[in-house]
Amino acid sequence: MFVVNIVSLLHILERLKWYTYLPDKEKGRILKKKSTREAVEKEVITYWKSELENPTITEVFNEWNDRRLELRKISSATHLRNKQLYDRHYEEFGKYRIKNITSREVCDFLEEQIPKFRLSAKGFSNLKTLTRGFLKRAKRLELIDFRIEEILAEIDYSEIEFNKNKKPESLQVFTDSEMDRIFEYVRNNMDIENLGILLMFVTGMRVGELVTLKWEDVGNGGSFVSIRRTETRYRDKDSGKLTYSVKESPKTEAGIRDVVIPKDYFWVLARMKRINPFTEFIFEKNGERLYTEQIRKRLYRICRNVDIKLRGTHAIRKTYGSILLDNNIDQKLIIGQMGHTDIATTETFYHKNRRTNEEKSVILSEIPQLKVL
Repeated sequence: MFVVNIVSLLHILERLKWYTYLPDKEKGRILKKKSTREAVEKEVITYWKSELENPTITEVFNEWNDRRLELRKISSATHLRNKQLYDRHYEEFGKYRIKNITSREVCDFLEEQIPKFRLSAKGFSNLKTLTRGFLKRAKRLELIDFRIEEILAEIDYSEIEFNKNKKPESLQVFTDSEMDRIFEYVRNNMDIENLGILLMFVTGMRVGELVTLKWEDVGNGGSFVSIRRTETRYRDKDSGKLTYSVKESPKTEAGIRDVVIPKDYFWVLARMKRINPFTEFIFEKNGERLYTEQIRKRLYRICRNVDIKLRGTHAIRKTYGSILLDNNIDQKLIIGQMGHTDIATTETFYHKNRRTNEEKSVILSEIPQLKVL
């Protein structure tokens, strides 16, 4: 009888063990049992101490990205783009503890992203820039003992094939005939969005600059507008919804400028003044400022209505830059209108061939050496 009671008591004591649950990557959480309360507390402290001293790659990235936003080194839009780029590539690799990874593993990981996501050279450059940023932060915090530059130097580019899927120039700009159709459509449908698109075509301003224009920015009777701000976009942490806000400075320092409006289009702002005489922003509708996304969607609708291939708002800027360069406009005027620091930027990234294949054929046919003998 006494032996049975001892056995029962041992069973009771076994059930009275102290326990807790700790996070676990595979199971979600894991049970930890100890004989004393102090032992359980020690287990918890040891776990969280290791968590703090050896965070995951994702935790390091988030701290770096959030800190740059708090210090105003990046905008909310850049903060969001960093997060989206990171999530695309680091979903699995980001779960590793930062102190447990080697430089070789990081190098292999980066190389693997190129074929996996069919990255272009520019896409891979963006990924390297992001990785370089938060790993430099990890190095500064003494979480890693290798340098990111050493990793990048190890990558053998000779055997890498980047995706060269580049848009043909015909899809990066609008031709003269396409512009004629769009302008005709706008003249017959002169609402706020369409007038904004027309103003972009004749000034080359960015869509974010357009939707943040205020009446106070209009100068000399509507002959020019002063670019002083732009729109940024970020995802709200609480609601998860995209939020559009006004940033009180343009995309670049060179973006602060006066954009001249051609004389034949002074009427666009005059028309807007009749529509919105008392609003703060020029392009407001139903008491709210228009967003860049609304302008983009309207441009798509116009393209469909006039039966031309869809293009984004940036194609308008490339079209404008190409027109100025094709007409040999003074370089200082070009970079002033475009908001660029030098003419090389405009010539390299914005100068596209706007002629149709038929027009190109006519030009080539006029070359004496190519004429029929």
